Amino acid sequence: MRIALLGGTGDIGEGLAVRWGRDTAHELLIGSRDPERAREAADAYRETVADHGGDADIAGYDNTMAADRADVAVLAVPPYHVVDTVEAVADGLDEGDVLVTPASGMSRDEDGFSYNPPGVGSVAALVRDATPDAVPVVGAFHNLAAGRLADLGTELGIDTLVFGDDDDAVDSITQLAEEIEGLRALHVGGLGAAPEVESLTPLLINVAQQNEGLHDLGVRFH
Repeated sequence: MRIALLGGTGDIGEGLAVRWGRDTAHELLIGSRDPERAREAADAYRETVADHGGDADIAGYDNTMAADRADVAVLAVPPYHVVDTVEAVADGLDEGDVLVTPASGMSRDEDGFSYNPPGVGSVAALVRDATPDAVPVVGAFHNLAAGRLADLGTELGIDTLVFGDDDDAVDSITQLAEEIEGLRALHVGGLGAAPEVESLTPLLINVAQQNEGLHDLGVRFH
């Protein structure tokens, strides 16, 4: 399978790339608005995986080309860039592809981080509205600490919550998530579940910042 990480030069893109690169044989396409930056990131991710005994198939492209070649595209961009990114790559998304959104809307003040959803109710809803109808949207990977994910010397032992309206797409992303060693994927419903899942991200950041030793915390449901 070909997996595109759009905006994959950032923290969450790096973490997913090195984990999938080490734990799977999928072809990983690192996307960026700057293809040279994407190629440099891909080289670095391959080196990281090689340092941990893996041999990853990772290459860098501009976002449009990465999306055009992929079966699954992950929007590894901040929430305020999701619509622009989807619109830029929409012509390269085909029926049968899956678009994954891990972004959460947040604001920050003196009390810490707060959930700040867009007017349509969730970032996932923004993505759905911008995505071609034939391409299912799935939410996943929201509550993963990027530092923990990118550190291949750290065991995960955590969960990610997955939601979407297309059962086959949800099953596909659930399987992809669980191919990452130590990550369990739990289905929480359709796209209507997005606000509850997205709102966990600012909560976890606040817990991590206010408690010593929890910088890269994750969640495990028992």
